[in-house]
Amino acid sequence: MPELAEVDYFRKLWNPGLGHRIDKVLIHPRVRLFRGTKTTQLVRALTGAMLERSESRGKQMLFVAKPQKGAVKDRAWLGVHLGMTGELRLEPADYEPNRHDHLVLHQAKHSLVFEDPRIFGRVLFAQSPQAPDWWAKLPPDLLSSAFTVEALNIFLKRRARAPLKAVLLMQERFPGIGNWMADEILWRAAIHPRQPAGSLNPAKTKVLYREIHFVCREALRIIGKDWSDPPKSWLFLHRWKKGGTCPRTGAKLQHATIGGRTTCWSPARQKLAK
Repeated sequence: MPELAEVDYFRKLWNPGLGHRIDKVLIHPRVRLFRGTKTTQLVRALTGAMLERSESRGKQMLFVAKPQKGAVKDRAWLGVHLGMTGELRLEPADYEPNRHDHLVLHQAKHSLVFEDPRIFGRVLFAQSPQAPDWWAKLPPDLLSSAFTVEALNIFLKRRARAPLKAVLLMQERFPGIGNWMADEILWRAAIHPRQPAGSLNPAKTKVLYREIHFVCREALRIIGKDWSDPPKSWLFLHRWKKGGTCPRTGAKLQHATIGGRTTCWSPARQKLAK
């Protein structure tokens, strides 16, 4: 499933459509992608509206459309979750959708396409003057001032017995962190993925906080920009190689299922503390 940086990359693919009118909206209204969404209202509100801005938060994306002059004043809020197989694409204005293109916004110069072959994603929609609850109540961004060492420590203590790998995947505190990012963070912090969340001392909690910030910031800068790979000094490029070794110690990497997810770590660097 796309993580924080991959989601932001896909969001930016639609940005050429910002500031332009949506002339036509095509959807497959009965697919489960639109479960709980009033598709008739979505088509009516977006047709003729100007795509105003976009943003991402964790694994979620938001596109805001401003109604045409003289129409209702409420903004149209379009939420997109890619799921495991969803992608956003930018196509020519005369693009003809295929069977997996479940939402297409046609503009004068572009077609903005949401494709999802296995329909694991989700589209949310609201028409209101302010952001709907499904967006406004998302947890704070990990690079925002709301995410502090104290907030991290409180969360870890509340899940004291859970392995840190599983805790880092909890979206209510770590939005956008997925499997590879959690492994990267723990590897950089030299913390074993099975380490109980409540066992970190204050110094180690600060190290974990610092590496969460670093991995999120650099992933957005590198992957989120143009889908480039991180440098070879990261665990990212070594974690699934057959016979892969730790880029810092040269030791062979290990793999196991932790917190329900396949996990990679360097036993020479990440030792389970008593």
